[in-house]
Amino acid sequence: MAQLVASQLRLSADQWPEKLDAMADLPSPDTPLYHHSLPALERWLIELGAVQQAPKSCHWHLEQSSWRADIALDVEELAVSWRADSQVCERRFPYGLSRADAEDAIMAGP
Repeated sequence: MAQLVASQLRLSADQWPEKLDAMADLPSPDTPLYHHSLPALERWLIELGAVQQAPKSCHWHLEQSSWRADIALDVEELAVSWRADSQVCERRFPYGLSRADAEDAIMAGP
C-alpha cells in the first residue's frame, strides 16, 4: 500500500512537459551548483533519471541497475544516500561543487 501511494506522488519527466519547456538552459557543467536556479537543478536531476518524490519537493529518487539513491536539495548542501546490497552510504556535497563533479559523484554510486 505504501509503495502504491508513493508511486502516485512521484513525478517523472514525461509528466512535466510544460515545466521542462519553461526551464532555462543548464549552465555549463563546470558551473558550481550554487549558480544554478532551482528549475535548472530540477531539470538536471530529471536528465539524470531522478524522480521527484512529490510536487515542489526537494527530495528525489534515482535508480540504477546496482544501486538506488535518495537525493535531497538541502539548504546548505546536496545530500545523497545510496542503497546497494542492504548497505547504505551517505554523502553530502557543497553547492560550491561543479555540476559535473556532483554528477560524477552521484553516478559513481556507493
